[in-house]
Amino acid sequence: MEFQSGSEKVVVNTRDKTALWLGLSNCFSDGKGFALATLNLDHLAKIRNNPEFAKAYRAHEFVVADGNPIVWLSKLAGQPVSLMPGADLVVPLATLAANAGIKVALVGTTEAALSAAANTLCEKVPNLKIGCQIAPPFGFDPTGSSAQDILSKLSSKDVGLCFVALGAPKQEIFAAFGRKVAPKVGFASIGAGLDFLAGQQSRAPKWVRKLALEWLYRLLNNPRRLIGRYAKSMLILPGLAWRALRR
Repeated sequence: MEFQSGSEKVVVNTRDKTALWLGLSNCFSDGKGFALATLNLDHLAKIRNNPEFAKAYRAHEFVVADGNPIVWLSKLAGQPVSLMPGADLVVPLATLAANAGIKVALVGTTEAALSAAANTLCEKVPNLKIGCQIAPPFGFDPTGSSAQDILSKLSSKDVGLCFVALGAPKQEIFAAFGRKVAPKVGFASIGAGLDFLAGQQSRAPKWVRKLALEWLYRLLNNPRRLIGRYAKSMLILPGLAWRALRR
């Protein structure tokens, strides 16, 4: 499903979990790297004014629908895709890596959150091997020398899967850069996924998510940070809906 955001195009190229797991399993078995992005309205809004972000998205082999609006728009266009939030992919993807004997790295958020997330992951996936945990400093440049150092460390540690929790657009730009510098590493940009595992952020209850109201739960819990982001997302929604209907 293709989305036109301003002058840029973004394609959700992995429609369901079966296709995703098959593609990722093939990457692990073949020793190939990849980049996985989870598309939502916030990303589409940012891509309009950030060519580097749009370029990074084009470097991702797997793009899935992270938000209900993306799913709804795909249905309007007659090209339905499944909802696959990044936070829901962390444990299954870690399990897939563990079963393939792939080392995992955690990059982003804070050292305390990484430590707690690593403990939770190891409890949920007993045979998981965590190669390293890296919390970049404030002001981290996703394509700078620090990023280069992190990617070199991932390669030296034989990491095959790296969960990236730097927030958009840094995490996607870092992943795209990683595809060039560390081509054997798989990168999964999962936003607040590690903070949820660590208990640093509270995720909406399942019943709230089933009603497609997770956005409201997050807004009520952190209005000052999210109100501007959600407002920009809502502004582009009518245009996206109109283009979806025309398809």
